[in-house]
Amino acid sequence: MDDLKLDDVIEGDCVEAMRALPEGCADLVFADPPYNLQLRNELRRPDNSKVDAVDDSWDQFGSFAEYDRFSRDWLAAARHVLKDSGALWVIGSYHNIFRVGTILQDLGFWILNDVVWRKTNPMPNFRGRRFTNAHETMIWAAKSAKQAYTFNYEAMKALNDDLQMRSDWTLPICSGNERLKDANGDKAHSTQKPESLLHRVIVSSTKPGDVVLDPFFGSGTTGAVAKRLGRHFIGIERDPDYVRIARQRVAAVVPADSEAIEITRSKRAEPRIPFGWVVERGLLEPGTILQGPQKRHRAKVRADGTLVCADATGSIHQIGAHVQGLDACNGWTFWHYEYNGALVSIDLLRQQLRADLV
Repeated sequence: MDDLKLDDVIEGDCVEAMRALPEGCADLVFADPPYNLQLRNELRRPDNSKVDAVDDSWDQFGSFAEYDRFSRDWLAAARHVLKDSGALWVIGSYHNIFRVGTILQDLGFWILNDVVWRKTNPMPNFRGRRFTNAHETMIWAAKSAKQAYTFNYEAMKALNDDLQMRSDWTLPICSGNERLKDANGDKAHSTQKPESLLHRVIVSSTKPGDVVLDPFFGSGTTGAVAKRLGRHFIGIERDPDYVRIARQRVAAVVPADSEAIEITRSKRAEPRIPFGWVVERGLLEPGTILQGPQKRHRAKVRADGTLVCADATGSIHQIGAHVQGLDACNGWTFWHYEYNGALVSIDLLRQQLRADLV
């Protein structure tokens, strides 16, 4: 992949372009394909003004069978460019997402989540014949059920004020200054997605330096967010006007510095630190008395990294569970040592050793 050109837009058909790329060149594919909205009539507001709906030729297909062939072709090409550990995000509406979901499962993708993007400011339903369509659905799928994939759980939890990130995301649609306009003041692209949506996708499922491929690049939202977050991108777009707009947009983006793009690492990804390392490296001396957080329980550190209490000997976890009468205990967070008159968690010593390994 030494000759792979990153951080630019390939002008052309996405299926042909992806087939021509090296196999396994992308860590993530984010796809915002045509939805096949099947609009048959003009949509007007109560004051008879025309609604600026998605009526572009690229969103029109002759039949469901034609749309299914198109979907199968681009999804198969996306599998070609994805690493075995790679993943795919595809966004759609009720018009197409169920058909796309069936096809990607048929091709061997492993669905991880469907994520509902709930719009804070959706377009009203002007005819009053249906519920207001206030959400779109994204499918997140791994290339294989047998390969590890990237999920930055701790980063998503941090982004959500230390609560687990749910599969319903409440975000505004693209509007205001973020919405790109053409020379006439009209929307430059009818389905431009908000950068906040791509920010969450990219932070959740890539690492700095990863390659994000977008086969329907449009106005370049994926590339702009990827560049800002220190990821590489490959954009594919067949419309020359969109290619021009996207290149101009991405060129104006200033990447964040290397420290700013680092994300909270998953605890599972951090190196395992045995408690014995704390002892042998002199951070705690043999004979040090450890106490529970309320000072009700005590145990003595031994030279081999085990603890001894009044009636048992074992690991920090075993003795922590024993003194509390529990089946299990995280000894790193339970046990504390005294330092300058205050109780300090031994987990701080583990973090110190982890930092030394970096």
